[in-house]
Amino acid sequence: MSFAPVILVVLAAFVHATWNMLSKRAAAAGPTFVFAYNLIACIAYAPWVACVLTHEGVVVSPAVVGCILLSGTIHLCYSLCLQRGYQVADLSVVYPVARGMGPTFSTLGAFLLLGETPSYQGLLGLAAVVVGIGLILTQGDLIAFRQSRGQAGVRWGIATGLLISSYTIVDAYGVKALGIRPVMLDWFSNLLRFVLLAPVVLRNLERAGELMQGRRLLAIGVGLLSPLSYILVLAALEMGAPLSVVAPTREMSMMIGALFGVLLLREPVGAWRFMGCLLLVAGVVLLVT
Repeated sequence: MSFAPVILVVLAAFVHATWNMLSKRAAAAGPTFVFAYNLIACIAYAPWVACVLTHEGVVVSPAVVGCILLSGTIHLCYSLCLQRGYQVADLSVVYPVARGMGPTFSTLGAFLLLGETPSYQGLLGLAAVVVGIGLILTQGDLIAFRQSRGQAGVRWGIATGLLISSYTIVDAYGVKALGIRPVMLDWFSNLLRFVLLAPVVLRNLERAGELMQGRRLLAIGVGLLSPLSYILVLAALEMGAPLSVVAPTREMSMMIGALFGVLLLREPVGAWRFMGCLLLVAGVVLLVT
């Protein structure tokens, strides 16, 4: 395998952590912010989609339509879940837990639902993820298990991770099996999210305007970067990169997100939380290799 797909995934990790930091800064706007950045994404990437449609066309089939609808629905739930997590907890808690739990759920599903025999490496990876999450939550202080803010961050992070594992499976199938171009899959997914959120947001435009005051530039940033980060990952898969390489490389974003939390958002991230992030990364690598 060439280095090009790996470079794309490494770049995607940096872009992904960046847009999550911007989203955290606009956490209070909730679904309105999700609606705003999806609108930006649809407008910004429309010329690229039009170019693909003009030069390559698109094969419409029930399977393709179903994949796009399912992908868009899961991505909408993911966006709302992530934004809610950022409202109630720190970026350095929600983000690494969410990123770490995606591969973990996939592995647990293989063990419990598909009857695969767990390997020592897989069990060690699961243990590392669990301990890593524990360190992120407690920072070495067991009293943290009784604190609502830390618990909320882990709960929303785990829920987000479940949705990440779900859309990853759906989108990988769409790109690899159905031949949907990455930019097309992501754009139509964004369009569906925009359409589904429109009735909720537009029924009270005055309130939406208040929530977005001072956050419009953040919405532009997320709208431009969020699709790009995922398109880069899908492009790497489309180029033939194995998921066993893409998944652990992509998890670099966990450490980048934790660094952003402490350096830019001034969150209380100590040695214990960094150690937890390292264990999460190590656990994910063990699970997917």
